[in-house]
Amino acid sequence: MKRTSVFLLLFTQLRPKQWVKNLLIFAALLFSTQLLNVDAIILSVMGFILFSLTASSIYILNDFKDIEADRHHPTKRFRPMASGLLNPKFALSTGIILLIVSLITAFIVNKLFFVIIIVYFVANTLYSLYLKHVVLIDIMLIALGFVLRAVGGAVIINVPFTPWFLLCTMLLSLFLAIGKRRHELTIQLEGNSHRKVLDEYSLPFLDQLTSIVTSATIVSYAVFTFTSGNTIHLMWTIPIVVYGIFRYLYLIHIQNKGGAPEKVLFEDRHILITVILYVLSVFVILTLFD
Repeated sequence: MKRTSVFLLLFTQLRPKQWVKNLLIFAALLFSTQLLNVDAIILSVMGFILFSLTASSIYILNDFKDIEADRHHPTKRFRPMASGLLNPKFALSTGIILLIVSLITAFIVNKLFFVIIIVYFVANTLYSLYLKHVVLIDIMLIALGFVLRAVGGAVIINVPFTPWFLLCTMLLSLFLAIGKRRHELTIQLEGNSHRKVLDEYSLPFLDQLTSIVTSATIVSYAVFTFTSGNTIHLMWTIPIVVYGIFRYLYLIHIQNKGGAPEKVLFEDRHILITVILYVLSVFVILTLFD
C-alpha cells in the first residue's frame, strides 16, 4: 500500500494534466495529411511522450528548488514534495532519470528533434530559475515552449513546415501566454497571490498586447490556409478558429479564466467542442481535397 501511494505521489508530481499542452506536437501530423500513416503516428506519439517526460523533469526541478517557498503558499503547499509526503531527493533522482531517458531516445530517433528537446529543457530551466521574473521575456519564453512543440512535431516525422505555420503557432502561443499573465494579475490585484514579475504589468497594457496578438493571429491563420500548400478549402476552418479565439477572450475578460489553458480546454465545453470540430474539419477537408 505504501509503495502504491509513493508511485501515486510521484505520478502526481509529474503533473500529467500539463501534458495536454504537448498535443500541439500532432499539429504537423494533422496538416501533413499523414494521419493514416502508421509510422508517422508512432513517431508523433513518441515525440509527445518525450516532450512530456522532459517537461515533467523540469516540473520536478522547479518544485525541488521552490520547496521551502511552496510550503508557505496556500495551494502549492499541498504538492507532493512541499507537503513532505514525497522524498525530494527521490523525486529529483527520478526527474534526472526521465530527462536522461528522453535525451537518449530523442538522439536515437532524430538528431534534430534531440536538439529541440535540449533547447526546450534549457529554455524552461532558465525560465524557472530566473527569467520568469523578467517582464516580457517571461511571456516570450512561455510562447517559445509551444513553438518548439509544434516544430518538434514536424521534425520528428520529417515533414516541412511553412513560415506561416510557424508564425501562427508563435502568435497563438503569445495569445495564451498573455492570457495567463492577465489572469494571474487579476488574482494578484484581488490580494490572493503575489508574483514579482506581475508588478511590471498592468491590465490595460496586457489588454493592448492581447488586441495586437489576437488580430495578428487571425490574419496569419487566414493567410496560412491559402499558402500552406494544401487545399484552399482550409479557409472554411477560419470561422472555427475565430470563434475559438473569441470564446477564449470571453473566458479571460468576463469569467476571469485563462490562467491554465490546459484546464480551460477540459473545463469549458465550448472550447473543447471547438477544438474537436476544428481537428475533424481539417482532417475531412485534407482527406477529401488532397
